[in-house]
Amino acid sequence: MTEKITMNNIVKRYDKEVTVLDDIDLTINEGEFFVMVGPSGSGKSTLLRMIAGLEDITDGVMKIDDNVINHLPPKKRNLSMVFQSYALYPHMTVRDNILFGLKARKVNKEEQQKRLHETTEMIGLSDYLDRKPRQLSGGQRQRVALARAIVSQAPICLMDEPLSNLDAKLRANMRIEIRRLQRQFGLTMVYVTHDQVEAMTMGDRIMVLDSGKIQQVGRPIDLYNEPANLFVASFIGSPKMNIGTVQKDIAGKKFIIEGELAIDVPDRVIEGLQDIPNITVGIRAEHITPPEDGKEIHTLEVVNVENLGNETSIAFDVGQEIWTAKWPGQWDIKVGEATPVNISHEDFAYFDSDTTQLIRSSRSALREGDEIDAVQQQ
Repeated sequence: MTEKITMNNIVKRYDKEVTVLDDIDLTINEGEFFVMVGPSGSGKSTLLRMIAGLEDITDGVMKIDDNVINHLPPKKRNLSMVFQSYALYPHMTVRDNILFGLKARKVNKEEQQKRLHETTEMIGLSDYLDRKPRQLSGGQRQRVALARAIVSQAPICLMDEPLSNLDAKLRANMRIEIRRLQRQFGLTMVYVTHDQVEAMTMGDRIMVLDSGKIQQVGRPIDLYNEPANLFVASFIGSPKMNIGTVQKDIAGKKFIIEGELAIDVPDRVIEGLQDIPNITVGIRAEHITPPEDGKEIHTLEVVNVENLGNETSIAFDVGQEIWTAKWPGQWDIKVGEATPVNISHEDFAYFDSDTTQLIRSSRSALREGDEIDAVQQQ
């Protein structure tokens, strides 16, 4: 049986002065893969440890289902946890590491062996049960840590940056494996990472934390298309959203970005933004496109080119900013060239520079969101 986690006004302070987490209101649904993401020091691992019972709650109420768990010890919370460091016992075999928790809970031996066989077969460890951790690769050790969590059959599984010690290829494989196991067992999974690519590819929903405060909670595609503020816009997406400050040329019906890029803007857009004194725009890399007949063309200087085979990443100078475009396929473009590009006001998200909050999303982002919603509803 899966369980939901509810947090009301959760606060974490050290020495009554340093506030690490402030006013966290959050519900993690039953059977959900929920990802907490943010830069180092944002408070995400601390919050995970508070769910686990490894950190005290300074203020607020935390519940699993309808039960308050603020002062409940970890062993009574009916959850498992996978750490970044694997936390395996070096003197024990893989078998004993996996079964350690079951033995501590005095689960009968027949049930232990049944769970061990099912889990190790599924996760690909059957041939390694008599090995010690030092005889395993990093990926195999991480599988042992996963198996130990799964074999407990706890309805909630917490993961604290479990893939950060693995190489890129293995990380990609393990992402798929963890997601598959979570779906298969119907676990409520809470996953902490600083890697927004992991967050985007794994989560049913993502919570972005910064300086101990929730910046936004939502589906990955919603955070990508409609970031709540400039922090989320610059954190979610690879590459990050291109950002630039705006000067309004009302008479010329233009917005001048970073003092040099003039974009034609219709009256309805200008009127909708005229009461905002300071505006910042954002545009995703895929919306700076190759020149196309009938569209507004601008010329930008190329400062870097990365040809990845399936796509080309091109960096441009825009005032004090560097903007990145992603073009499908292979493009023979040289650094230093003045290259024509298509940039439209429709593809801009508009932010209030003073509050950093989103004013309006880009039309292209909203279109893409509608298309995804339509597919999911079919």
